[in-house]
Amino acid sequence: MRTPSPEHAIDRLEEQLSRLPLRERKKLRTRRAIQDHALRLFAEQGYDETTVEQIAAAAEISPSTFFRYFPTKEDVVVTDEYDPIMAEIARGLPRELPPIEAIRTMLRELLPQVFESDLEVVKARMRLIANIPAVRAHVFEAMREGTFTMLSDVIGHRTGRAPDDPDVEAFSWAVLGVMQATMYRVMEGKVTYEELPDLLDHNLEFLSRGCPL
Repeated sequence: MRTPSPEHAIDRLEEQLSRLPLRERKKLRTRRAIQDHALRLFAEQGYDETTVEQIAAAAEISPSTFFRYFPTKEDVVVTDEYDPIMAEIARGLPRELPPIEAIRTMLRELLPQVFESDLEVVKARMRLIANIPAVRAHVFEAMREGTFTMLSDVIGHRTGRAPDDPDVEAFSWAVLGVMQATMYRVMEGKVTYEELPDLLDHNLEFLSRGCPL
């Protein structure tokens, strides 16, 4: 396996990142550089054996700077820049698209770019999520706080409802559950990483039909 390089390019995600404010783009690039060094060290010497101090030294930052970007070592695995990019894409889609179709369209636009640019990073992160219990517990909490909030905000905006509207929240939980179920099938080896985008789209389409069995 090729371990992630600290110098790897954002490639086609650059177009999506360009939609974000300059200050946010700079923060995302710094965060990504720290994460790349961390993933490389985890692959080389093991997750438990790698310290925050080692990651900070490799990234040429102080440990205090590390903690400004990642509150815990687990966060360096589970944090990514995709939620704000997904929000920007979804907000720009035609308003006549039903919410579930907007989510599917957004993911069909983003995921191929993520997999073209960052497949090895995705694999490295998901292996750690699958194999390190502390990371696995943290990722689903992070999805609840980050991705769930993003989905609720986007769907609330598209439908003219409040993000904490009960129906908006129920919809967002259902979509988040589909995302988690898809991740588990990949981590369990039932499908390949490359099949994840199509499987996720299939599962969302299944959800849109009311999950008929």
